[in-house]
Amino acid sequence: MSLLRQLATAVDGGVAVASATVVDTSRSVPRRAGAKMLVFRDGTISGTVGGGEMEARVVSEAVAALADGRCRLLSYRLVDPGRGDPGVCGGDVQIFVEPHMPKPTVIVMGYGHVGRAVAQLAGWLGFRVVATDDRPMVDGDSPEGPDPGVPGGDAGDGAPDELVIGSVDDLLEGRTLDQDVSVVLVTRNVDVDAAALPALLATGAGYVGVMGSERRWTTTRARLEADGVDPAALDRVHAPIGIEMGAETPEEIALSIMAEVVAHRRT
Repeated sequence: MSLLRQLATAVDGGVAVASATVVDTSRSVPRRAGAKMLVFRDGTISGTVGGGEMEARVVSEAVAALADGRCRLLSYRLVDPGRGDPGVCGGDVQIFVEPHMPKPTVIVMGYGHVGRAVAQLAGWLGFRVVATDDRPMVDGDSPEGPDPGVPGGDAGDGAPDELVIGSVDDLLEGRTLDQDVSVVLVTRNVDVDAAALPALLATGAGYVGVMGSERRWTTTRARLEADGVDPAALDRVHAPIGIEMGAETPEEIALSIMAEVVAHRRT
């Protein structure tokens, strides 16, 4: 598989990766302009920009770029290791490092009327959307039947990137939730929330919010604490979810929820 195809596959699959490209050289160097390498968060690589100490330094810079999201233009002189040069080829090389970050993800648990509105709005805002429900779909659309779609759009607009029918265990199988993942619980009752939250709070998700009244959250929290869930973990939960704006319709509630998700990410 070509490096460009590997890059596209990684980003489409939600994996952060940095590209390192030789952009300029002079005299004797191990690789010429155009040579590329991909670097992943754990330091694994595909391709090469020349190997040796120079490449090790590029890998370190690429991992740092994945952490801070900033591009880098690196310059190396390969003359005298005694002066700290990463090689003895005798030339100079410039390497451009660019982080390619996947879309932030919103996981919508509960794909009813509100869940579908959240999924549509999150997709429009540029998030990768994973929707999940333990109930079967009606007409392949939603557990609660077809919705008319977002205002100004056709029914079916804003379908999630991924739809998981099953439990929270099915959702989390083989999936890593990190700071770029926001989990929105808009489920039908306390039982579903209480079953899902312990596993979700054990992940590194950057945001976890639960829809419902203050009373519903008080009931849910009391049940979870009685089951031994750490109160400090429960303090991470945004509940009731969303900013206060007097929302009533599914679309208004979705706006309230996504406003809070975006604000949490930006602050």
